[in-house]
Amino acid sequence: MVDTFRADATRYARQRILPGFGDEAQARLAATHAVVIGAGGLGSAVVPILAAAGIGTLTIIDDDLVDATNLHRQILHGPADVGRAKVDSAADAVRAQSPDTRVLPHRGRFTRATAAELLSGADILIDGSDTNETRFAANDAAVAAGIPLVWGSALRWSGQVGTAWGGTDYRDLFPDGPDAEADTCEIAGILPTVCTVIGGLMATETLKLLTGIGEPLIGRVILFDALTGTTREVHYARDPARDASAPAVAEATDAASDRSLSARDLAALLTDDATDRPVLLDVREPHEVELVALSGAVSIPLGDLESRIGELDPDAFTVVYCHLGVRSAAALARLEARGFSRACHLTGGIDAWSRTVDPTLRRY
Repeated sequence: MVDTFRADATRYARQRILPGFGDEAQARLAATHAVVIGAGGLGSAVVPILAAAGIGTLTIIDDDLVDATNLHRQILHGPADVGRAKVDSAADAVRAQSPDTRVLPHRGRFTRATAAELLSGADILIDGSDTNETRFAANDAAVAAGIPLVWGSALRWSGQVGTAWGGTDYRDLFPDGPDAEADTCEIAGILPTVCTVIGGLMATETLKLLTGIGEPLIGRVILFDALTGTTREVHYARDPARDASAPAVAEATDAASDRSLSARDLAALLTDDATDRPVLLDVREPHEVELVALSGAVSIPLGDLESRIGELDPDAFTVVYCHLGVRSAAALARLEARGFSRACHLTGGIDAWSRTVDPTLRRY
């Protein structure tokens, strides 16, 4: 078997040579666990792209069976798969494409009750479901877990894609909650290429977040219209009233309240009169630290954390940060496993700090 996860493997040569990518980004993908909700039209674009790009572990969640009406757009599946569980068909496709990828099929629904178990050890959540109820459950679960949510939807001739992360989430875009009467593909129809375009954009956002390249769709939504061949962008922001009153996702976020800090929360802890000033731990790569860093931070790249953890005080109040918050969440889990009971991480990373606290800091 070819060792597909070697950072210098031939199959990744064309993405490794991209500026800012290289062996480091490739190695991060190999260590990543992505959870994908939906093995239908959007999942058929997202799942094979992520597997081909070199993501180490893929959890695929779907409760449906392959139907003949799916085949025009759900290209993970073929005529021989009709009647099979979609997660089984999708898992077979991943194993054939990237044999070293660990694929975990889960036949069932993603709900508030199942979220914690399904997201255990996950670095990112991708929602390609076709119900608003699932979308909001995914949003709240991602907030509670402190991981990014990449979401997409496709119907008739158009689709949209966005990212919920860094203090801005799906409820800021749709504050009234899920619409139980939303149309589905069975009722309204769907052009297959809309799934391909939106799914490709979702996979792109996922790869950007996991490798720390580019600018993710935080606070922005891309709308695609296949009939005109055009896209447009919608901007949105956090509603301050959500923070001033009891938020709709209080139950989901309470469990993570001691694990994550917003950029503004951290800024308050770093004032001159703060009584419990935290140790800042930067788990980015050295070339990133050279670009921009928070003053006084200890720099230990995520890949070196296990071997250098003895340099840190497990009893100290420690805040971990990275570029966008994905690597810091992984570092937090490792610290907690080693007894760092007062550790937490900065949601949205230094990018969120640049956007909300100190706009003079360089973004990359």
